[in-house]
Amino acid sequence: MKGVITVLGKDQVGIIASVCSYLSNEGINILDISQSIVQGFFNMIMVVDVTNTGKPFEQMVNELRELGETIGVQIKIQHEDIFNGMHRI
Repeated sequence: MKGVITVLGKDQVGIIASVCSYLSNEGINILDISQSIVQGFFNMIMVVDVTNTGKPFEQMVNELRELGETIGVQIKIQHEDIFNGMHRI
């Protein structure tokens, strides 16, 4: 199963490291990643494979939200199908 992770907030050292450490510890593989910084704001989107994690999806949603609060950014994860459905024209 694939998920889409979005990260948004004021740019600072360690955002990517924190998110990638969480993913690695949970056995979540990054399939694609894009990030940019626009006028001091950090934006990242990742497509990940959550097949090998033993956690319920809702638990990952909460843990990533809490991680974001800890490091001062907003982190969301959605099922790929839901993300695609929300962004269809």
